[in-house]
Amino acid sequence: MKVFIQLVLLCSVWSVVAQQTYIYCGQLIDTEAGTILKNQTIIVEGNQIKSVSSGFIDPDSKDNLVIDLKTQTVMPGLIDMHVHIEEQFSANTRLNGYILNEADVALNAVGYAKSTLMAGFTTVRDLGGQGVNISVRDAINKGKIAGPRIFTAGQFIASTGGHGDLTNGGNKKVMGDPGPKDGIVNSVEDAKKAVRQRYKNGADVIKITATGGVLSVAKSGDNAQFTIEEIEEICKTAKDYGMHVAAHAHGDQGMQRAVIGGVKTIEHGTYMSDETMALMIKNKAFLVPTITAGKEVEEKAKIKGFYPEIVVPKALAVGPQIQGTFSRAYEKGVAIAFGTDAGVFKHGENGREFKYMVEAGMPAMEAIQSATIVNAEILNMADQIGQIKEGFIADIVAVDTDPTKDITTMESVTFVMKEGMVYKN
Repeated sequence: MKVFIQLVLLCSVWSVVAQQTYIYCGQLIDTEAGTILKNQTIIVEGNQIKSVSSGFIDPDSKDNLVIDLKTQTVMPGLIDMHVHIEEQFSANTRLNGYILNEADVALNAVGYAKSTLMAGFTTVRDLGGQGVNISVRDAINKGKIAGPRIFTAGQFIASTGGHGDLTNGGNKKVMGDPGPKDGIVNSVEDAKKAVRQRYKNGADVIKITATGGVLSVAKSGDNAQFTIEEIEEICKTAKDYGMHVAAHAHGDQGMQRAVIGGVKTIEHGTYMSDETMALMIKNKAFLVPTITAGKEVEEKAKIKGFYPEIVVPKALAVGPQIQGTFSRAYEKGVAIAFGTDAGVFKHGENGREFKYMVEAGMPAMEAIQSATIVNAEILNMADQIGQIKEGFIADIVAVDTDPTKDITTMESVTFVMKEGMVYKN
């Protein structure tokens, strides 16, 4: 009897593993070629794409599942290179920093992660929080909660008083003197130690705040806040540990230092000059535009009391600039990586960024490619995600209409599969 039961259990497991999913696609976006294919069948087995074929193929077994997306446009799971999965900015955000425990932050992040996945973003790069994002990443990877695949910076690296020094604006007891362990650096040695600490904590990437920022409680939103030597050490040490560096930057001088110092991506890029654009092309750095965040902070700054008083003029100045800078950078030939800064605005609305990119002059197909094959390359996963192709991870999403004709359809993803599991249909 025992042997019989074991055989039954073995057969049950085999049937689950062997089951295939046939996805009928009315339109399928080939992100590598930048074209749309008609009437395709994707066969998914386990967490991988087994094949992609022309026509609608009949399943070879009654145990196989058919998903009919004949009226929809199908594409690879989307990738957002700039989110903050721990938070969602509100008028209470500063207070929350003092009253919420890590457990509260984690529970909030569970909801934000699910909203992101439901919006069609199966992979994200989280660019900084309290470090709870590392635990959220691990919980998703273990299947404990639903969410996108996360590459996280853990806590970002800033300088004393700079954007990212979360003790700004507090009383003297709260301010203290945070150091490299807390992500605050003031020398080359500090910079090296901070990167190693991020690695020790479990980070996948490094995020620095190369200039002032909009939402920090500090006067300048664009002054340079690291020396070139500090940035070079951060990038050199990060490379030793298999990580790339992303640099928050609004001001041009800090941007140039970051690019010369070796960062992979510039986040926001608000006041980027033509000279800096040329530097980025020469150094093969990417711009992550975050236009949606710019729009959001401008609007929220008009609501009395929503932001601290010192933030308002920065938000009103920076917000309107980002889309125009993106347009110029794209025309100049700067490489563009899709990223939104979700958390500054509501998680799950990441798809708004596509509309703003197209408004600024980028063709819809290129915007989709920036959120798929381009970002997959930056994450060193170009052979696993970003395309619907044999052997790739089965991250697959769909929208109701052709996004090359109506880009706003990217704001309403109707089907989500991540690693072969359907989360939304």
